[in-house]
Amino acid sequence: MNRDYPLERVRNFGIIAHIDAGKTTTTERVLFYTGMTHKIGEVHEGDTVTDWMEQERERGITITAAAVTCFWTPTYLRSAGGFGEASRLAQINADRNADNRGQEECKYRFNIIDTPGHIDFTVEVKRSLRVLDGAVVVFDGVAGVEPQSETNWRYADEAGVPRICFINKLDRMGASFEKSYASILERLNKHAVRMQIPIGLEENFSGVIDLLKLKAYAFTGEKGIDVIEKEIPADYLEEAKKYRHALVEKIVEQDDALMHQYLEGKEIPVDALKRTLRRAVIANKLFPVFTGSALKNKGVQLILDAVVDYLPSPVDMPPVKAVDVKTCGSVVRHASDEEPFSALVFKLQSDPFVGQLAFFRVYSGTVEAGTYVYNSTTGERERLSRIVRLQADKREEVKKVFAGEIAAAVGLKDARTSHTLCDEQNPITLEAIKFADPVISLRIEPKTKADQEKMGYALKRLADEDPTFKIKSDQETGETVIMGMGELQLEIMVDRMQREFSVAAAVGKPQVAYHETIQGEAEAEAKYIRQTGGRGQYGHVRIALKPMQPVDPTAKVKKNVKRFEHFEFIDSIKGGIIPQEYIPAVEKGVKEAMERGIVAGYPLVDVSCELTFGSYHEVDSSEIAFKIAGSMALQDAAKRARPTLLEPIMKVEVVTPEKFLGDVTGHLNSKRGEVQNVSDRGLNKVVDAKVPLAEMFGYITTLRSMTEGRASFAMEFDHYEPVPPNVAQTIIESRK
Repeated sequence: MNRDYPLERVRNFGIIAHIDAGKTTTTERVLFYTGMTHKIGEVHEGDTVTDWMEQERERGITITAAAVTCFWTPTYLRSAGGFGEASRLAQINADRNADNRGQEECKYRFNIIDTPGHIDFTVEVKRSLRVLDGAVVVFDGVAGVEPQSETNWRYADEAGVPRICFINKLDRMGASFEKSYASILERLNKHAVRMQIPIGLEENFSGVIDLLKLKAYAFTGEKGIDVIEKEIPADYLEEAKKYRHALVEKIVEQDDALMHQYLEGKEIPVDALKRTLRRAVIANKLFPVFTGSALKNKGVQLILDAVVDYLPSPVDMPPVKAVDVKTCGSVVRHASDEEPFSALVFKLQSDPFVGQLAFFRVYSGTVEAGTYVYNSTTGERERLSRIVRLQADKREEVKKVFAGEIAAAVGLKDARTSHTLCDEQNPITLEAIKFADPVISLRIEPKTKADQEKMGYALKRLADEDPTFKIKSDQETGETVIMGMGELQLEIMVDRMQREFSVAAAVGKPQVAYHETIQGEAEAEAKYIRQTGGRGQYGHVRIALKPMQPVDPTAKVKKNVKRFEHFEFIDSIKGGIIPQEYIPAVEKGVKEAMERGIVAGYPLVDVSCELTFGSYHEVDSSEIAFKIAGSMALQDAAKRARPTLLEPIMKVEVVTPEKFLGDVTGHLNSKRGEVQNVSDRGLNKVVDAKVPLAEMFGYITTLRSMTEGRASFAMEFDHYEPVPPNVAQTIIESRK
């Protein structure tokens, strides 16, 4: 079986945005215009392709990332008259019926992931960006850059993903392309460049002007299916020329030869400008900005053209870096079918028909259904019984997957998010995806004994799907505690547990996931000695504790140092005063004591523990004795190292009419909040603040009450910081 599309004509990209910016609405138009659907679904009608979960359709929000595949021929490559409805419909039908897609030289394959915009489900964005080659970032034309826009942009920066921007909803009251564009320059990146300007705004929005070609485009026919190229209206011509001049200057700065021609006064061909812009976009030096209204079916086709023109194919991206399992040295894998197979599992999804699906991105080589792959993370071989290509919740069986493609595997029992699948003869480990720690928790208990038996299985399946969803047992009460990134995420998980796994459960009130840490240094020595009638127990350790300092993740780690996300263990034992086989037991005892905490029973984090001295008994010493001694020493040292509580601080954005500004800021201050900035957004004021999560439960009800229901807010986790002593005392008392 051969590849049906050349790798150069494949685009793997995501659609990302703040909630309600119009991602799913845009995706629906993409699927319609590419011929993958016969009708456009609408979020408000609950019939969209990518929002397929019951919870998504009920709430009108995206909860889980959905993968879709479609095919696109750029509008400018179609035959004469190809912008018209008849030829476009013919193109769509050809797309639907063609089995020889690979023979059509102008057609491109799009693998798209529609991601959630709500902060509670940010894990979906992060792991999707890890495996994608590009992204279309959608912005609300009224609001511009919003909090989750900034977070998603930061994730894309971390992943090195090239982006194009789409300022959506220009048909709405209060829409402003210029203000939205200015917010991108100010809050995201100063190298964003206008590619289009709108013709009209709000109810008068009628089309766009392409600044490179200096042409206007209107979208007519059923659902805007006809793309009509025409001359720029006279009253927009001077403005368009001015912005084109600025755009060309930005582009030629990326190429010395073009800059030389430009300075000589020569006209630069459009094709040369597009090639140079493409290189700059792939290098994350420029970020093209387009505009339109997905709901009114204007501008989406030109976004698809831009994906072809400016976003990279897998071969345009740098080779992926990995670690050779055999040598522990660095290796790279290129996007080539000829190289050894390597892939990264980035998402798990429960499917009622086939069981668990493991989504994976192939970075190199090929893999066939029915063959065995090597999971280098677990060290086990697994059979890839079936491979499917996803169309949201629909599945299409495929026999073989090639480099640069995204698919889902059926039958992988032990594969989890961030696991590496590879060729057993050439084992490598790809860099794992890092996720944030949960900040909120709920106590949950089954309603019946039958539910109790099913709840453990259900929670495990859900935790496997979402790495930010954690489960633990309260050792004091025996209750089960679930933890996540926000109230909505936990609400959805409980709802899914009931609907998908038929588990009825009662839940408690949301609780803050506090942490503990130390602010000073301390040493402690502990001996665990027990004498019985037979063999006794003997373990003796001395440790030194200090706050863990931020470290460079690329820095080389010493052989005697084991470093985790919030913990560092240093083995400074010399001369065998503690045998090597007992040192892991000491580390385990220290880590278990950290989980129990010192101040109020919350996990202890950001601690550096150095094992400096100890002794052993040839007969009585054991791993359990050293484990207990390590635990005792940690508790003793931590109590003298100025322990303190840490609480999650949230970045809060409140949008309110100006007449309520004083009430809103005063109320935030009363909640131990710190107002960072107040800015304008149309007729409203935007308040940016940092507020402890503990103070934000039920905030929306209070906010609506004080603003006559006219204000809204969004929040996301920002950082942990020490709890004030008076508040800490209250928390400690409540835990006794």
